[in-house]
Amino acid sequence: MNIKDVSAQTGLPAKTIRYYEDIGLVRPGRSANGYRVFQETDIHKLAFLGRARALGFSIEDCRTLLALYEDDSRASADVKAVAEEHLSQIGEKIAQLEAMRDTLRTLVQSCAGDARPDCPILTDLARG
Repeated sequence: MNIKDVSAQTGLPAKTIRYYEDIGLVRPGRSANGYRVFQETDIHKLAFLGRARALGFSIEDCRTLLALYEDDSRASADVKAVAEEHLSQIGEKIAQLEAMRDTLRTLVQSCAGDARPDCPILTDLARG
């Protein structure tokens, strides 16, 4: 299967597929003329990677998860540890975003939004 077909089947852009190959996440074979030839296992790995990335896992986490997936002797505790760490990072990001939202909401509410030049939003931003 060629990269165009794989892209259509996995929903990943060809550029992403080439990138995953460049960094060693997938290793498709090559035909005599040098074109990539993807097997079903490559397609499955790419779909796996697409789903993991959609959940926000980093490339290195994806590398780890893929290695664990391919290791029949893996401990599910190892997989869970990667997922728990990622979940913790998501929680931290959510807390940061909520704090940003609350601060911005307060600033927006304190601004008159009229023709006067004074603006608490700009004043706050200028404070650094």
